[in-house]
Amino acid sequence: MPKITQLSQLDLNKTYSYADYLTWHIDEAIELIKGKIMLMSPAPNVKHQRVSMNLSRVLANFFNRKQCQVFAAPFDVRLYNRKKSILTSKELYTVVQPDLCVICNPDILDKQGCNGAPDWIIEILSKGNSKREMQVKYQLYQESGVTEYWIVYPNDQAIHQFVLNESGRYDLTHMYTDDDKAIPYVFPDLAVDLTEIFEIFDDE
Repeated sequence: MPKITQLSQLDLNKTYSYADYLTWHIDEAIELIKGKIMLMSPAPNVKHQRVSMNLSRVLANFFNRKQCQVFAAPFDVRLYNRKKSILTSKELYTVVQPDLCVICNPDILDKQGCNGAPDWIIEILSKGNSKREMQVKYQLYQESGVTEYWIVYPNDQAIHQFVLNESGRYDLTHMYTDDDKAIPYVFPDLAVDLTEIFEIFDDE
């Protein structure tokens, strides 16, 4: 089999496993959603990156010297139905790279990233990725058992917080904005000050 170095060598209609994904050596940033290749958005703009860095700083400080760990993209998170046990690379068909994720179970971490559902995922919207984050990944994270999911809206300076209910479906528990302090359901001792996250900057 020839070495895969360009996206054009792949069939976008074909179903691939994580084992396939690991053999590729291409420059484009991609994710696998149930075996289908999804191109990631071009390099995020300045506003997206500033929000990401502000959130990363807050979370890194909070989780310093704690069991739970925070990871930022690029970082492979392999997902599957939460009713299944940990799967091998050949059995896995979904790998995503969330903007930020927090993982408390060290058993699902390995040298390749995370094999299973993080406790908390944060996705920051930017031009070109809104539909994927709001629809495709919403369903994916729900099915996989990600307990808490935040969608961050840099332009509106808002955060929508989703938490799994007893039926395994997401409830929209809060819509934070302005000078609110966002409280994660899974980490109630953490208060994320939105004025710190959405610092004043010119529109890009």
